[in-house]
Amino acid sequence: MKLEGEAKLLRVFIGEADKWQGRPLHEAIVAEARARGLAGASVFKGFEGYGAHSRIHSLKILQLSEDLPVLVEIVDTEEKIRAFLSVLDAMVQEGLVTMEKVEVIRYSPK
Repeated sequence: MKLEGEAKLLRVFIGEADKWQGRPLHEAIVAEARARGLAGASVFKGFEGYGAHSRIHSLKILQLSEDLPVLVEIVDTEEKIRAFLSVLDAMVQEGLVTMEKVEVIRYSPK
């Protein structure tokens, strides 16, 4: 698949403890994005953050949080990203989903 020029970056902010059908939500999102042929997805684990409930989730030596922030990023064409939004709507019960315009400089599989 070749992807270059204007594209969309979808960001999904969730918690490490969030689940979808018994598995970690971030894993389920990546698997579903791959199954639908989206260009790529990455998952990042945060050290600290808070969301709609204003409760701080933090990774500190004396206070181990079991629900650290997780960010899933997916890049593809606007058409594919918008089609994926309905899937995310069902999967993400609590979190934040954003989308922004990006310019793909290079995306080339080996």
